Amino acid sequence: MPGTDLYSLPLPGAEFFKACGGPCTEGCVTLSRIGEDTWALGDSKRPDRTPLRFSTAELDAAGIDTARFTVPV
Repeated sequence: MPGTDLYSLPLPGAEFFKACGGPCTEGCVTLSRIGEDTWALGDSKRPDRTPLRFSTAELDAAGIDTARFTVPV
């Protein structure tokens, strides 16, 4: 998604999911698809923080499998 300002994509109404199904003791990464090949990555332990934005390619490069995020927050 070259040239796209990921932070210009709206978040209201974004549905976040986590990968873990049990209690998260160190913090839970949450993920929401916010556009085609674009994602918002948050922290359920710090909901006041603005989620970071990433492309699918960036998440792949970091080893984050978006298919694992199936548990609604």
